[in-house]
Amino acid sequence: MKGAVKQPSLAAYLKAHLDRLGAGDYFGLLAYVQMNAAHDEALQTARHRVRDTRKVATCLGFGPRFLHSTGQAYKGGPNSGVFLQVTCDDAADVPVPGSKYTFGIVKAAQARGDFQVLADRKRRALRVHLGADVAAGLKTLGSAIEKALS
Repeated sequence: MKGAVKQPSLAAYLKAHLDRLGAGDYFGLLAYVQMNAAHDEALQTARHRVRDTRKVATCLGFGPRFLHSTGQAYKGGPNSGVFLQVTCDDAADVPVPGSKYTFGIVKAAQARGDFQVLADRKRRALRVHLGADVAAGLKTLGSAIEKALS
């Protein structure tokens, strides 16, 4: 069965997911991590590796900011995207003034909601949560993507 994972590992799940890319598809990297130079570099490296290996168009968006632009096309456009949502725990979380919740909770809810809509619309999506150490998580993700594409 195509897409079946025989030995559970991050690389195996990513391989099964990336094997869903076909002619005319594109790879969307949906990153709910802080937008900074180090994170951008790590994610662009992964995106370029998928592009160059699978010969498909690719894109990278930092969430939740992409939700009101390209995020609408992912959910409402043709079903030609294969998405990898990347989330993390926030290193520092700030309370929303006058509320019992934080901005981190709001961001996490936006990511969960975005993923749920992708799933409801039968989009090909996989979520990877990096935890609190985003730099280490991105390094692990990059290595797993490299292994999945080998």
